[in-house]
Amino acid sequence: MKLLENSSFEAINSQLTVETGDAHIIGRIESYSCKMAGDDKHMFKQFCQEGQPHVLEALSPPQTSGLSPSRLSKSQGGEDEGPLSDKCSRKTLFYLIATLNESFRPDYDFSTARSHEFSREPSLSWVVNAVNCSLFSAVREDFKALKPQLWNAVDEEICLAECDIYSGSTYTSSEAGNELDMELGEEEEESGGGGSEGGPEETSAVEEDRVPVVCM
Repeated sequence: MKLLENSSFEAINSQLTVETGDAHIIGRIESYSCKMAGDDKHMFKQFCQEGQPHVLEALSPPQTSGLSPSRLSKSQGGEDEGPLSDKCSRKTLFYLIATLNESFRPDYDFSTARSHEFSREPSLSWVVNAVNCSLFSAVREDFKALKPQLWNAVDEEICLAECDIYSGSTYTSSEAGNELDMELGEEEEESGGGGSEGGPEETSAVEEDRVPVVCM
């Protein structure tokens, strides 16, 4: 994974770090390439020992469903349709884990995270509203002026309407402290625009040419 420089994100991030009483809140928006290099390649080889990249694994229900992730086990192995049957390829799962590792290194290690610790969020408007509410509670009135700037910058970097959005519950609130983090994983296109290198596994029409976005 490679952190991609973005001057618009850097300007916004400076406004997302605030002091509120006894809390020090660090907010970040980051964009990463999914091109593997160095440690990522070694980690991917180890990851593939547990299952092939194209294999689909069950995700937890989206937060919009109101269902507890602990109920996921009841749906595994079944044929029911709906939020409990949502899946992603193991290669996409690897990208989610690698993005979190790169962002939180060296404080946290997400290498042992499993698919049920992630959810695919089908409603972009719900995600935008959830992020807005979280940021407003942290930044307060200053966020009103920052909000359009933030979402314009994100949409310019990765067209949100063409993204698959994932939320994660890979650590507890006590481990996360008061840090609010939204990670953006972006495919790095090959020169000439023909496909992408290291992008999500093309396991279905839904995942093909889609950008994985992690919203923590």
